[in-house]
Amino acid sequence: MEKKETDKSTTTNTKTQKNTSKSSKKSSNTKTSKSVSKSKNIKTSTNKPKTTNKKVSKKETKVIKEEKKVKPVKEENNKKEIKKKRKVKRDVKFYIIEAIFLIIMLVSIFKIIAWWNDNHKSKKNLDEVTKHVEVKKDDKGEEEYKVDFNKLKEKNPDTVAYIKVNGTKIEYPIVKTDNNEYYLVRSFDKTYNEAGWPFANFVNKLDGTDKNITLFGHARLDGSMFGTLKDTLKSEWQSHEENFKIKFITETEESEYQVFSTYKIEVEDYYIEANFATDQEFETFINTIKSRSNIDYGVDVSVDDQVLTLSSCDINNDYRIVLHAKKIK
Repeated sequence: MEKKETDKSTTTNTKTQKNTSKSSKKSSNTKTSKSVSKSKNIKTSTNKPKTTNKKVSKKETKVIKEEKKVKPVKEENNKKEIKKKRKVKRDVKFYIIEAIFLIIMLVSIFKIIAWWNDNHKSKKNLDEVTKHVEVKKDDKGEEEYKVDFNKLKEKNPDTVAYIKVNGTKIEYPIVKTDNNEYYLVRSFDKTYNEAGWPFANFVNKLDGTDKNITLFGHARLDGSMFGTLKDTLKSEWQSHEENFKIKFITETEESEYQVFSTYKIEVEDYYIEANFATDQEFETFINTIKSRSNIDYGVDVSVDDQVLTLSSCDINNDYRIVLHAKKIK
């Protein structure tokens, strides 16, 4: 009996061991499967983000592609905008330059028309006044002038003299008022005219007592007024002695003057001085204006002489063209 019980016990133990072994195996298998499962799960879980990353990456790629498409468009638009702004700036500059050019052109045209109109009126006035000046030649072939001052004074009461300079276009009635500005912009008929009219220094008396009579006139480009006074500086004019004589006629006498000095000088007032306190002052004046001449005319001038001075502006108005002559009869 004991033997059977022992065998049973052994058998039971063996079964128990088997069961335990099985259980252990199962447990192990379960653990293994669980670990495998976990591992799989871990792998799966680790892979899932990857899959998500791939999806995000695709989206990002799509966005990047879209951005890449948009970026050139933006850059192109920016470039177009910059070009447009530059073009606008260029256009504005162009319009400004064009406007300035147009204004200059219009002003120039206006001045040319005004200049032509002034010259036309001056010529008309001159044609009118020359009707009252009669020129004849004497037996020696010299010109004699008969000026009707009464008729000239009817047109302009300021008329005081008449001048003729040989070898130039200077042949005009001379006017005088109480200043040296009025006839700078007035014609013989006293209408406004930028050509002006030849006039005498307002301080001169023109009664035979003046030591230096000064006459002024504009240097017009067409040679009118005193525009040809500059010719007296040229060798061509200076090579003809007959040019050195000047006719100067007033209401009371017909005089002739001999040129002794011609020059160009910066703007000043010394050469138009009319009053001299002493003979010494006048002598200094004579020596000064003679020394300025561009040639030596070989004419003696003393304190007993009377001087006639013609003055005109140069083209740029910074200089004066000056002629001096002494009364010889």
